[in-house]
This record gives sequence, C-alpha cells and structure tokens, in this order.
Amino acid sequence: MLQVNRIPEHIGYYFAGFVDGEGSFHMTFRRRKDYRMPWKVSLCLNVSQKDRVILALLKRHLKCGTLRSKSGGVWMYEVNNLTAIHENVIPFFRRFGFLSAKKKRDFSTFQQMAKLMRQDAHLNEAGIRKLLKLREHMNDGGKRKHTDQVILAVFG
Repeated sequence: MLQVNRIPEHIGYYFAGFVDGEGSFHMTFRRRKDYRMPWKVSLCLNVSQKDRVILALLKRHLKCGTLRSKSGGVWMYEVNNLTAIHENVIPFFRRFGFLSAKKKRDFSTFQQMAKLMRQDAHLNEAGIRKLLKLREHMNDGGKRKHTDQVILAVFG
C-alpha cells in the first residue's frame, strides 16, 4: 500500500495538477468469452504524454501501473489493477486532490465505481447497470467503444 503521507507535498501537488490537466479516469468494457461474465470490466487511470520521464516519475511515486510507448512518440502511463487503484491511486488523489471541477467530479465517480467493484458489482447484470449509470457522467460523456445498449444486449 502506498504510504501517501511520505510523499513530499510539492511532488504530490505537482502530479495532482499534472493528472488534472493530462489524465483521465475511466471504465472499460472488453468482450471476453473466457470470463464468467460476457464483459471484462476495468477501472483505469491513464496519462499520455511525449515526455516519458514525467510519466516514469509519476509511476515511481504511485508505486504501481505500467508505462508503454504508443505511436507518434507518445508514452502512456496506465493503472488498471483494482487493488492498486484502491491502495495507491485513490489515497494519493484523496490527499492531493484536483482544482478543476470536472476532474473532481470524475474522480468522485471513479471512487464510487471502485467501491462497487470491490463489492463485485462488475460480476452481475444489476451491478453492471449501476456502473453504466455512473459512467454516463464521466469525462463529459466522452466517446465510448461500446454503448450501454451493446453492453446490456448480451444479457438478453
């Protein structure tokens, strides 16, 4: 578990501001035939940037996640492990917070989703419906690979 109180304030607030502007909290649905449920549901924090060094420092301070290159010289830092989200990501951003109303709102929704997933809501249709309802308000509706209708259609 991340010891968030050991992170120097100037570092914590720097990265909170960085993620406020460049990061995204979201939920993904991937169709899977090898799962008990038809969808693999994941929460994710991601930050894309051309400067790998900043993302590597963020990864080091959060003590979780992966860093990988994408096309065009862009790097992506991503955390999608639910335990790491509960133990590292959420405590970090609870302590250091955000200034923008949008990111505060998305993070609040993200925390609600994480709580539901810890209660296995992503493993049944009723829970997925709750998660989708929360997802509606994240990232200003944002573009989605799968619509709610497509996700729910597999339940009949």
